[in-house]
Amino acid sequence: MTQVADVRIGGKRRWLILALGLAAQTASCSFLYGLPFLVPSMQRAEGLTLAEAGTVVAAPSLGLLFTLILWGAAADRYGERLVMAIGLGVSGLLLVYAAAGDHSLGILFGVFLLAGASTASVNAASGRAVLGWFGPAERGFAMGIRQMAQPLGVGVAAFGLPPLADRWGFQVSLLLPALTAIGVALLVAWLLIDPPRPESGTTGEKPPSPYRRPALWRVHGASALLVVPQFTVSAFTPVYLVTMHGWTAASAGWFVGAVQILGALGRLVSGYWSDRVGSRLRPMRQLAIASGAVMLLVALGDATWPWLVLLALVLAAVITVSDNGLGFTASAEMAGLAWAGRAMGTQNTGQNIAAALTPPMLGLVIGDSRYALAFCVAAIFPALAVALVPVKDEKGPSGRT
Repeated sequence: MTQVADVRIGGKRRWLILALGLAAQTASCSFLYGLPFLVPSMQRAEGLTLAEAGTVVAAPSLGLLFTLILWGAAADRYGERLVMAIGLGVSGLLLVYAAAGDHSLGILFGVFLLAGASTASVNAASGRAVLGWFGPAERGFAMGIRQMAQPLGVGVAAFGLPPLADRWGFQVSLLLPALTAIGVALLVAWLLIDPPRPESGTTGEKPPSPYRRPALWRVHGASALLVVPQFTVSAFTPVYLVTMHGWTAASAGWFVGAVQILGALGRLVSGYWSDRVGSRLRPMRQLAIASGAVMLLVALGDATWPWLVLLALVLAAVITVSDNGLGFTASAEMAGLAWAGRAMGTQNTGQNIAAALTPPMLGLVIGDSRYALAFCVAAIFPALAVALVPVKDEKGPSGRT
């Protein structure tokens, strides 16, 4: 299997590239996960029902889902700088168009769909840049920093979009993610350096597909299963605190925002941990065990003491997201740099499908108030992931399997 090049830019330059990757992913996430914060403003301005507003808000994720693998293949072939700059730039311009005037519901859906499809370029390309410029001994930590982009993007959207929408309307508020995306795209085009392309050998043959062996498929499958408890916590914690414990929506939002920060730190720590032990998959399996256990603890807290369920929710918000970067990094390392973009795109596609299915699936289980049962059901998925993680197929984070 193709080796991942252990090459580094001298001095601090590789950290600049990591910062650009983090900024690009944060800009992308502020749009992808920021639109739900505009639902009340959209309803007021356009007279939309909740279902109609929800459909518009779902458009970027749908566009992203269908293009992740294609953008990954483009990054493998044409390089990270070109792919990230074009994708982010086009996404930003589309959002400027959305902000420029009144549009029908269908037009907004189409624009957001295309913007989501464009910004998907960042997912694989930014991860591929980190993979290429950081050696195995520090790659987990570097990828953990990059994985902090999702909570950072949610934070930018949470603090920036609602005030802008309240004062100038939801369309003008779209200029925040639009101009952020365009600005970061320009920085990427100016400063990002693609890592060296992998050598294909003296015969000029292309590296063989890593998908001929089951190990990489198992990493993708385990990672998708581990998304279920993560999105169970993120999707249902606010409504659970409001309906079952009498919290206000604002206080529940602040609680979720605070644990998002802890979750970001958890991703960082797990990446550092994987560097120290020389493995991505052993920590991933151990976190899967912990994820299942903490979901059972949440269920126990719901059935017994309020203080226990709050403590368990904080722990769950950290533990269930901490494996995310490990599976992402392991996928790229097992695939090798020549296939890394496609592997990361496939990894994210499976995770996004699981994320989309989790709220409706668990919502049916919950019904009016069966939260403890839903938390127990969510614990089944990391238990399945424990058996699926191919620890024996990993011989270290150097790309060799």
